[in-house]
Amino acid sequence: MSTTLSPGIKRSVYLLLLILAGEAVFILPFVLIRVFGKTFLDAFEITNFQIGTAQSIYGIVAFGAYVFGGPLADKYPARKLMAVSLWATAAGGLYMASYPSIIGLKILFGYWGFTTIFLFWAAMIKATRVWGGNQSQGRAFGILDGGRGLVGALFASMGIWILAAFSSADITEISPAERQEVFSYVIYTTTVIVSVIGVLVWFFMKSDTEGETTLSKISWQDIWTVLKIPAVWLLMIIILSAYVGYKLTDVFSRYARDVMAFNEVEAAKTGATLLYLRPITGLLFGFLADRSHVTGWLTISFVLSVIGAALFGFGFIEADATYFFVMGVLLCATGIYGARALYFATLKESKVPVLLTGTAVGLISLIGYTPDIFTSPAMGYLIDTWPGAQGYRYVFLMLGGFALVGLLASLVLLRINRK
Repeated sequence: MSTTLSPGIKRSVYLLLLILAGEAVFILPFVLIRVFGKTFLDAFEITNFQIGTAQSIYGIVAFGAYVFGGPLADKYPARKLMAVSLWATAAGGLYMASYPSIIGLKILFGYWGFTTIFLFWAAMIKATRVWGGNQSQGRAFGILDGGRGLVGALFASMGIWILAAFSSADITEISPAERQEVFSYVIYTTTVIVSVIGVLVWFFMKSDTEGETTLSKISWQDIWTVLKIPAVWLLMIIILSAYVGYKLTDVFSRYARDVMAFNEVEAAKTGATLLYLRPITGLLFGFLADRSHVTGWLTISFVLSVIGAALFGFGFIEADATYFFVMGVLLCATGIYGARALYFATLKESKVPVLLTGTAVGLISLIGYTPDIFTSPAMGYLIDTWPGAQGYRYVFLMLGGFALVGLLASLVLLRINRK
């Protein structure tokens, strides 16, 4: 392939596979729940809090995987690490389709915490930074996250079509056994596609710079070098705050059903529509950031999140307030997706060495992605303890509080980077 394709085409293929892999690896652990929240809970016969505890185990396992997986990404080519991760994650889908008990689900999510993070996460971020070069960090990460959003939306649309095509009646009216059977088609189809993407990544996601961006060994001095960079500590806070928001995007489809009185298919379409907003936001914020200041647009993202969360949290959005519902969703989602697209784009602006990108990402993620441990259980507890609109208001107040912390940290980072 390297002898027949031009450098421009190879770069495009590389980025396309990076995008496909970047979202496919998280479809089974996260996207299916985000889009098919109520259907997922009914099929597995579990509560919001129970799925939250299963996802928290994912976060606990991932906590250690970030630390050890970061240096690994500085030593081995990204495509090999990512392909093995995709295959291992897809294997978990086969077990998921057997509808294990809540104990089995907890074990499965712990397994996914390892497969999706240890080999995959830092490798993906480093590969994106290398692709962006010196001038296009905002564009690289904007395209990555926006493209991942589009892939997630396509998976969601495919799942909605499968639910509609294979149900003998409205999904709310079929028996629990038939609901499980129909939803298993979604799981199996996703599993096959994730496996195929792994094959494509292994054979075709090749870069001429693979050898130039890997180290022969990792030392404690390298880790200490990264920890001495002030931006690394600020990015831990920024990503933690932004990731709480991203984790809480799971709540929009549930809010649409429980508060706005949408049916299950309409609620799932709400979640899928949000995923289509993600590519638009990622591309827009990425290109704007490259033309001005990455950290400045990161700050704007948090401002939008705070405003949107306030609309929900202070009770402006109720069952008959469809206009405010749409506006609140747009503000929250734009802010959340904008921040997610940009926070790692600040690595170059913050003077983090390219060769140590994986190590830096691992250390930053150690704190930044701890919401995997506590956000889902907290959300499930609030919704189950205070049924109806009140529980959801508490969830959005939590989102707004973390967004405010992220805003303050972004302002400090903006000041440091301008100096």
